[in-house]
Amino acid sequence: MIVIPAIDLLGGRCVRLIQGDYSRETIFDDDPVAVARRWQASGASWLHVVDLDGARDGVPRQRETIAAIVEALDIPVQVGGGIRSQSHAEDLFAVGVERVILGTAAVTNPQLVVDVIAAHGSERVIVGVDARDGQVATQGWLETSSVSALDLMRTMRDRGVQRVVYTDIERDGMLTSPNFEAMAEAAELGIGIIASGGVSCRDDLERLGMISGVEAAIVGRALYTGDVVLTTGDWTIAPVLATNGTGAP
Repeated sequence: MIVIPAIDLLGGRCVRLIQGDYSRETIFDDDPVAVARRWQASGASWLHVVDLDGARDGVPRQRETIAAIVEALDIPVQVGGGIRSQSHAEDLFAVGVERVILGTAAVTNPQLVVDVIAAHGSERVIVGVDARDGQVATQGWLETSSVSALDLMRTMRDRGVQRVVYTDIERDGMLTSPNFEAMAEAAELGIGIIASGGVSCRDDLERLGMISGVEAAIVGRALYTGDVVLTTGDWTIAPVLATNGTGAP
């Protein structure tokens, strides 16, 4: 399992929200490109970027900043937030983004997921499944749909999606530990899981690494606060115990 640092963009700055609440914003840096370089220099093999303005507005807003981040790095970048059309995805691929993350569109326009996969391949398309009490949140987490997270993952798997970013909104930005049970349940569906939300310490990462099917963990606030410190060569968490598929030894 690899560890992927997160950069959330709001108004051109690097921020973190509490449970996706735009009114509970912490600004960590005014220079996202410098932050991206820092994570690469410390050994990250991927970078996760979210356009929070785009997620809220339904159209990408941070294309220039994302382009500058991609240009500054040698590692691949995956981007989500406000990607609701083929042209939105094409614009991001054009500036060098390696993978796009489709969230709201997977619920409101699932054919878009199929179309982007057909154009670029399943390795370059991820579905973002953002769950609140087991139901999928959309529109920058401002609305909660009637679709369950597990049902959406099954549907997307059957449409050719290879992996999802699975976020437990209640844990996001809280440093309270991930929802291990939900991640393990999702991994049983046979789709690659990138776990997001709640990582608070190295032990959390090691426990996620023991869940078969969890390919990566996204870490945001805990890296910025120093609760998790990773150095060059330390961004891969190897399973240390055999598991029974539930995340427990």
